[in-house]
Amino acid sequence: MFKLFKNLSKKDYLLALVSFALIASQVWLELKMPDYMSEITKLVQTEGSQMRDILMNGGYMLLCAFASLICAIFTGYLIAGISAKFSRNVRKKLFEKVLDFSSGEVKEFSTSSLITRTTNDITQLQMFLAMGLQLLIKSPLTAIWAISKILNKSWQWSALTALAVVLLLTTIAILLSLVLPRFKIVQKLIDRINNVTRENLNGIRVIRAFNAEDYREEKFEEVNGELTKIQLFNQKAFAVMQPVMFLVMYLLTLSIYIVGVYLIKDSLMADKLTIFGDMVVFSSYAMQVIMAFLMLAMIFMMLPRANVSASRINEVLDQEVSIKNGTKTKGKEVGTVEFRDVSFKYPDAEECILEHVSFKASQGETVAFIGSTGSGKSTLINLIPRFYDVTSGSILVDGIDVRDYDLQALYNKLGYVSQKAVLFNDTIEKNVSYGDNGKKKDKKLIREALKVAQALEFVDKMDDKEQSMIAQGGSNISGGQKQRLSIARAIARQPEIYIFDDSFSALDYQTDKTLRKALKKHTKAATVLIVAQRIGTIMNADKIIVLDCGKCVGVGTHRELLKSCEVYRQIALSQLSKEELENA
Repeated sequence: MFKLFKNLSKKDYLLALVSFALIASQVWLELKMPDYMSEITKLVQTEGSQMRDILMNGGYMLLCAFASLICAIFTGYLIAGISAKFSRNVRKKLFEKVLDFSSGEVKEFSTSSLITRTTNDITQLQMFLAMGLQLLIKSPLTAIWAISKILNKSWQWSALTALAVVLLLTTIAILLSLVLPRFKIVQKLIDRINNVTRENLNGIRVIRAFNAEDYREEKFEEVNGELTKIQLFNQKAFAVMQPVMFLVMYLLTLSIYIVGVYLIKDSLMADKLTIFGDMVVFSSYAMQVIMAFLMLAMIFMMLPRANVSASRINEVLDQEVSIKNGTKTKGKEVGTVEFRDVSFKYPDAEECILEHVSFKASQGETVAFIGSTGSGKSTLINLIPRFYDVTSGSILVDGIDVRDYDLQALYNKLGYVSQKAVLFNDTIEKNVSYGDNGKKKDKKLIREALKVAQALEFVDKMDDKEQSMIAQGGSNISGGQKQRLSIARAIARQPEIYIFDDSFSALDYQTDKTLRKALKKHTKAATVLIVAQRIGTIMNADKIIVLDCGKCVGVGTHRELLKSCEVYRQIALSQLSKEELENA
């Protein structure tokens, strides 16, 4: 946990020091009040005492209480600020770290777990800082100061106080031994609940269509019930603390007065008043000692959960990023993509997804990839923007290995459209002009991109046109409309290289044909890489690469492959008749 404290600034440490001084003042003021109480007790018992002296000491007590309250308010304000800034800094650092992760690292942690670590785990740390920092300073100060004030008062009272502390600490130790192992389980179960909830929300239409609500409820209840069971055990264990605390406090007070009665009874008349005053003061300080150890116990209850959360956050922050940033920003060529004997397998996988793939796409060319499901088409295309790095071989963009590029410079060369259209909860204009590649994206360019992507027809029918809001994930528009907006977003970047990962699948044939025609005209100076299932989408490509079981089994134009590649011929015949293929 202390490793994360480096996220505190020098100003935060200075404010923590001020908080320490305020807490020390608060403790001193609280421990000063029993002295005035002792003085009042003596004045009340002493014959001839003046009322003004009693009132004066009472006034001092009230003044101490008010000053202690002011110190507590300022301390709370300062530490709340420190803890809030700390959580903000850690959350920002965690978010930025996750942005640098490759797809492999995201899968290793899981999306739901990363969300929990960014929210719940950081909240646990913030709560510990906000409350624990005060208790961590206040409890030892109170204990040491209070003990120093009651030393040499009476060994009997001191022994009773020590016994009470031992009983209290024993109870705390037993509770912690029962609860501690369950804290880590709780966080993992929260991960699972997040995962199940995300699945339910993402698949709500399928769940309803298949009448699977009961099944999903059972799945959620399984995880929720397990979490509830553990949390109930923890809460019941902690619930023992309060009655034990009050029992120990009341028994200690009673014991002090019982012993005090015998001490007063056996003392000389001259000492009786002194012993009585000491008894009143001792009982007050004994309560402070007990409260100090209780505050310390609260820290030990908060610390384990905060420590678990800190470990989970550090796991993410310490994770080595597999995609290392390069230094080069410019290539030797323009708009070229070359695969040189590329092989790839996913982390921890035994078999390669791609094996010895080689080809080159030159500027202005349209290169298409086709093959059966699972042949490695999307995997191949995702190696170019370095969502993963190749296992062997190399990929060159503009004559430079992609691993040598500064990532920002590499991404600026690419216009990527993913297999699953991803839109954000913002206006159409903001979605199309999304991202920064150093090129100006004015309204004219955005409309042109929408026009090329055949999206202008439905955008202009919306009430606010380009200013119309898109719901999260694009849930308020159709699949085809989402794909067209995703394509428009890539066009608006004006990249050197376009990557379309099966990005036309949701379009009808007429829209597909019209879009490709407009795209061909608009991107004639750029390199276009297309992954597709439809022969009609790619038959006019300058070069078609056929993949089968991760291997390149054919390279050529549509007509060349019909003659030379049996795999391509079978795919083509499954979609079009011989006559349609011959006339294409």
